[in-house]
Amino acid sequence: MIAAGADLKICIATRPIDFRCGHDGLAAKVQEMLRLDPFSGAAFVFRSKRADRIKILVWDRTGMVLVHKRLEGCKFVWPTIADGVMRISPAMFAALFEGLDWRLVRPEEARRPQAAG
Repeated sequence: MIAAGADLKICIATRPIDFRCGHDGLAAKVQEMLRLDPFSGAAFVFRSKRADRIKILVWDRTGMVLVHKRLEGCKFVWPTIADGVMRISPAMFAALFEGLDWRLVRPEEARRPQAAG
């Protein structure tokens, strides 16, 4: 189970991948392409060439979890295709997973209190 709490690190691979990859192939891509540890507990998000599919890979301390989603009739909003990885917040990830434009998610600024109590 992927619980997108405030402490979950979410990394998006910005370049499309071959969607025939499974758990092991994606873990290898995390190590080789992104230069990150697939067993860190972070969620690694991959996109298809058509931008209508998403795969998420997470190590949950007992095994690899792979989630695959295909949108019907629309496409996911993705960052510009480039080499590398991009980090997003759990709120942005939730919007991305729902097929919404995650770029519109902005944290609300809280005012710093003047005094405690």
